Amino acid sequence: MPKKHMQLARGALLALLIFGAGHARAAIDDYAFELIQPTLKRGQGVIDVRLIHKPDGKLVSDAVIFAMRLDMAPDDMEAMTGAIESTRASQPGLYRFKVDLTDEGRWRISLAAKLQGEVGTLQNRLVFRVTR
Repeated sequence: MPKKHMQLARGALLALLIFGAGHARAAIDDYAFELIQPTLKRGQGVIDVRLIHKPDGKLVSDAVIFAMRLDMAPDDMEAMTGAIESTRASQPGLYRFKVDLTDEGRWRISLAAKLQGEVGTLQNRLVFRVTR
């Protein structure tokens, strides 16, 4: 992970520890990232996810994603990681990532984000399958 992202993640974690996670925990749980496509092809590609406000199903477009990870933890290979890079999405509420999926199997994308007007950090882990 680039140094800038690590510094942002540490700052967010420190703020969470200082101000506490319990204050708005129910509010941050009202949001979730969802995969657009559950299956991808091996090699370089893109993963699209949407961020929704669960109570009304509306897309959320102002999230700041400060941590992301791609690994094969669902197949008991958490040390097997893949390259991941945020890139511009085609519409508001969608978040796009360039990825390098080196092996077939189940992969997990882990995301951490801050949402404007909400206290706490949204963290989601999404599992998808990679085929030939």
